[in-house]
Amino acid sequence: MKRYEAVAEQVAERIEQGVYRAGRRIPGTRDLVKQFGVSTSTVMQAQRLLEQRGLVEARPRSGYYVRARHLQRNQLPAPSKPSSRPALVGNKQVVLEVMKASKQEGVVHLGAAVPHSDFLPYRALSRSVASVNKRHAAEFSNYTSLLGHEALRQQVAVRMAEAGCTVSPEQVIITNGCHEALTLSLKAVTQPGDLVAIESPAYYGLLQVIQSLNLKVLEIPTDPSSGVSLEALQLAIEQWPIKACVMIANFSNPLGHQLTDERKQQLVSMLREAEIPLIEDDIHGDLSFDQQRPLAAKHFDREDGVLYCSSFSKTIAPGFRVGWVVTEQWHNQIEYQKFASSLATPTLPQLAIADFLERGTYNRHLREIRSRYAEQVQRMVQMVLEHFPQGTRVSQPQGGFVLWVELPKGNNTTQLYEEVLALGISITPGMLFSAQSKYTRCLRLNCALQWDDRTTWALMTLGKMAAQC
Repeated sequence: MKRYEAVAEQVAERIEQGVYRAGRRIPGTRDLVKQFGVSTSTVMQAQRLLEQRGLVEARPRSGYYVRARHLQRNQLPAPSKPSSRPALVGNKQVVLEVMKASKQEGVVHLGAAVPHSDFLPYRALSRSVASVNKRHAAEFSNYTSLLGHEALRQQVAVRMAEAGCTVSPEQVIITNGCHEALTLSLKAVTQPGDLVAIESPAYYGLLQVIQSLNLKVLEIPTDPSSGVSLEALQLAIEQWPIKACVMIANFSNPLGHQLTDERKQQLVSMLREAEIPLIEDDIHGDLSFDQQRPLAAKHFDREDGVLYCSSFSKTIAPGFRVGWVVTEQWHNQIEYQKFASSLATPTLPQLAIADFLERGTYNRHLREIRSRYAEQVQRMVQMVLEHFPQGTRVSQPQGGFVLWVELPKGNNTTQLYEEVLALGISITPGMLFSAQSKYTRCLRLNCALQWDDRTTWALMTLGKMAAQC
């Protein structure tokens, strides 16, 4: 056996024994050189061999991380097969009950897609709040413009360049989170009774927005690896009078997939030819595990057919409720809808986030949480595969911090939700992610949580309860 093979075998043994856990970084090249008393080239050959065997994966400028070896493609959740006919959205009462449960004290919240405070830059943000409180206190008694504060719109335009989009501050409208951005965009491009195409499963908050606007929804089949079926979308466009399309091109909620640049371009071109506006939800776009910020679908938009929506809720501060929408073609309509619905976005959160961004710490913060979210996701996957019933399938997100779990036949996660809630555990059942109440044996898990004994207990208990169904 060659020396590099011997080193690889010993590292592999440590992985098997759990010394190096899934999602965790193995010792760096220098450390391994010291541990094994070999040359740098020997260690590098060993690392490449471990990568070829699928035991570790390289992350740019970060090192090698242990892979969850169970994540072969045949264990991903099955591609969705929603009805090919339009539907009205229901489940309003169930959604409200799940939202209330996610706020109960003493409950382990495994379902709500809200990052724990440990993942958020509260100290740096507090400094920004204190700074703007000194410099701009007089502004807090006044509304900002309908478009939002100029300082924040300028910083958002700078951030948009990271996603491959050249926009001016005048094209940016600040909103109360991405939720309002989606709502205003749909109001701008549709009328009650219109049909909206979405991927399936879809974020249940979007479904409730569609219901509140008296719109109909057409769910498009989606693969947990490659994303929405553009072929199915094209057939739907030819068959139904679709007035708008809402999609997540980067790290969808709940599947976590990312469209390739080629498919993003194809999506934008397809909808442009059909004269259907694309509302892009890019709220997780900054949370790529490989540290490279992917292009937005709007990057491929040459005729202003894409309304781009996002927020800082998943990266800086969920409670600040600061989001935005970028468009030129529908700018006046959205500005009016903003006036009619909420008049303005609170001033202090806008100024605080503008200051935070201007200080230049955001990219450093992103580098840190991207690695931490990747580690948390892999750890959660490992727990699910170890403690949930045999035959459970788990998504393999490329960014963000949520998992889509498909339990074996016979399970009903709506019933499971009620049973585990009685034990002090909250999950998000799969039926909420479809207007047709599909995905009854699926659930979404939040990985951006504080990992402690109660979290471990909750996951083990959830798996045990699922196995008893």
